[in-house]
Amino acid sequence: MSTTSTPPEPPSKLDPRPILLAVSVATVGVLPAFLTGGLAVQIRGELGFGAGALGLAVAVFFVVSSLASALAGRLAERIGSHTAMRFSSMIGVLSLLSVATLAGSWWGIVACLVLGGIGNAIAQPSTNLMLAREVPGGRQGLAFGVKQAAIPVATLLAGLAVPVLAVTVGWRWAFAGAALLALLVSVLVPRGGDDGAAGKAKAARASDAPLAPLILLAVGIGLGSMAATPLGAFVVESAVSSGVEVGTAGLLLALGSGVGIVVRVVVGHLADSMKSGRLRLVAAMLLVGTAGFLMLASGAPGLLVVGVILAFGAGWGWPGLFNFAIVKSSPKAPAAATGITQTGASGGAALGPLLFGYTVEATSFGTAWLATAAVALLSAVTILAGRRLLLRDRDKPGG
Repeated sequence: MSTTSTPPEPPSKLDPRPILLAVSVATVGVLPAFLTGGLAVQIRGELGFGAGALGLAVAVFFVVSSLASALAGRLAERIGSHTAMRFSSMIGVLSLLSVATLAGSWWGIVACLVLGGIGNAIAQPSTNLMLAREVPGGRQGLAFGVKQAAIPVATLLAGLAVPVLAVTVGWRWAFAGAALLALLVSVLVPRGGDDGAAGKAKAARASDAPLAPLILLAVGIGLGSMAATPLGAFVVESAVSSGVEVGTAGLLLALGSGVGIVVRVVVGHLADSMKSGRLRLVAAMLLVGTAGFLMLASGAPGLLVVGVILAFGAGWGWPGLFNFAIVKSSPKAPAAATGITQTGASGGAALGPLLFGYTVEATSFGTAWLATAAVALLSAVTILAGRRLLLRDRDKPGG
């Protein structure tokens, strides 16, 4: 049952509908946070708060997601993936619409992001559960890679929203449009064929997840998320501080997001043919991403494009592969297992923007990106340690 030595299953015919639905729901889940980051220049200009306050606002979103993730995973196992996904999407509608119509201060933004964080906590394990149950085993690596493209899809939408909406009709219209998109997604989630009855039985077997290795791996992915999440929230402002025009900086964010989407899909496809080493590949990608963060730290406009490509592609292109490995380690309770690791992912995502923003205010963007590179390196080491513990747990008698 190891994530690193499970033989690949033969490819089966792939129905794209569950994957597209998972991407849509997961995108809606993270969109409130990354849309806030992508439109930070306009939002801060109107509401009047600093980079540190922006980091804190985005951090609140992920803190709420972290605190709710383990419970949300068990909830998804119990009520079924489809019901949980509809619930998550409707919460996303309320969060985005509230920002567009009600947020008149920093506190208003935070309140709306609290709501969005709850929706995101439910979105992640519920979509993982659907993919584990509805996608053939020989195609699940690809499915998880495509699903985890939801985060760069969200940052891509945020990047495009800068020149298309924020600098033309205003940032609130971007949130209103996103709320309409979330409503459409909630309607598209099937109402029949839910797996809630089976989920009740599976929830009782959540203890089958290897707890100690999952906790260490949660720390590892938490560090990786801490390094990666500031990309969506601060790349635009970092580029602007280096002399890049706001509209061009938004397109740079869109470029990095596009690269991240492609890498996640390609790596997921490769994972289906791997007999071992999935978590080792995650660690290797984080090492390459470290180089990208160092390029961003240079502040040189000539290195920004390469740095963004490496940081988004390698430093943030591994979550689908990671989640696929975790699902393979806990086939009886995939939502519960990924709920545990998602606690670390969301916790790291909360600390990342918060610490990054205050580091920028105290020092500079260059120093903040250097610290980010160090965290990415530590993440790689921790994930390798978690992998070793997972293998040891598997090899125990009766394991």
